[in-house]
Amino acid sequence: MRKNTETVDYLIVGGGLFGVYAALYLAGKGYRICLVEKEKALFRKASIVNQARLHGGYHYPRSIATAVMSDDHKERFTAEHRPFIHFSFEKYYAIDRFGSFTNAAQFERFCEYLSIRCEPVLQHPLIDFQRIEALFRTTEYTFDPYLIADHYTRRVQEASAQIDLRLFTCIRQAEQSGDKWAVELQDAAGENPATLLAGAVINATYAGSNAVNRQFGLREIDLMHEISEIALLSAPTLQGLGLTVMDGPFGSIMPFGKSGLHSLSSVAYTHHKVSYENLPHFDCQRQRADCRPDLLADCNECAVKPRSNYRKMFAQMKQYFRPEIGWQYFHSLFTIKSKLRANYIDDGRPTEINRLHDDPPFYCIFAGKINSIYEIEKVV
Repeated sequence: MRKNTETVDYLIVGGGLFGVYAALYLAGKGYRICLVEKEKALFRKASIVNQARLHGGYHYPRSIATAVMSDDHKERFTAEHRPFIHFSFEKYYAIDRFGSFTNAAQFERFCEYLSIRCEPVLQHPLIDFQRIEALFRTTEYTFDPYLIADHYTRRVQEASAQIDLRLFTCIRQAEQSGDKWAVELQDAAGENPATLLAGAVINATYAGSNAVNRQFGLREIDLMHEISEIALLSAPTLQGLGLTVMDGPFGSIMPFGKSGLHSLSSVAYTHHKVSYENLPHFDCQRQRADCRPDLLADCNECAVKPRSNYRKMFAQMKQYFRPEIGWQYFHSLFTIKSKLRANYIDDGRPTEINRLHDDPPFYCIFAGKINSIYEIEKVV
């Protein structure tokens, strides 16, 4: 061990929203934090690349646990992030006539059980009902991921007395040393090693969860991974509207925060490649040495990322709108999305925080929806 080893109360690995929120929460309690992020900036992956839906529970009629957790934290998240939330649009959920896993009556009962708004709509000037069994007016908002990223980045900078932020940094190796974790860090280029003693570790790396767990000699969680695409488009006619078609291989179009754009996603076309292994293995990794199953690169900067499926997403969602509705493709965002293998059937996205080691503590946050950032407060 080096003589100049730094000691902190918590080492947090992963600079997305869950890792950053945990760092700020613990720093607010007076703890000394080291926050490590492999990229050159915070919020580069899944915290940005998502549909920016502030879930109210509607999206998960086959996973009550996820629906309840989403709705539980919605009020608090909304209150604490109001400047970054887009409230001024009408949100609709539709049930497709063909192939849906949930029919209209089931969806209504589900919403009634959760006590969330669900008003039947018999006609709408922008929506084509030929493919729709039922349409419901709901209450659901979107957040602006870029504004939230800027907000939390500033908060981390302001808390520099308590939070030692180390960007472009990876874990080289880790082991237990008495009542602490001894962790060797290095920059992402494999240089400038440093040693850290941490009283506890929080793994908040999402797609990289099992790679970090392995470095600490701890058990893996059963995951699957997908290279996913969110398409962004300009749709002036739809500025006041969002539509999600349930429940199966359908899609959704929603305002992308306060950007003036809409996000477009599709169960059938958003996910390009799938890995059922605990570490993400994709064929495109063979074409770039800096992206490995145990050390993932940023898909948005990748020359061999999948070709966009936006045309297929357009064709799918246009079936639910009047022919005169126009939209134009703007850009696509890519990242690796991960989920618990146990939720493959019900499509649930619960947030789980597992304590994988007691003395010294090691926690693994596997994040579900953005509303559930507060779950860390129940554990540490």
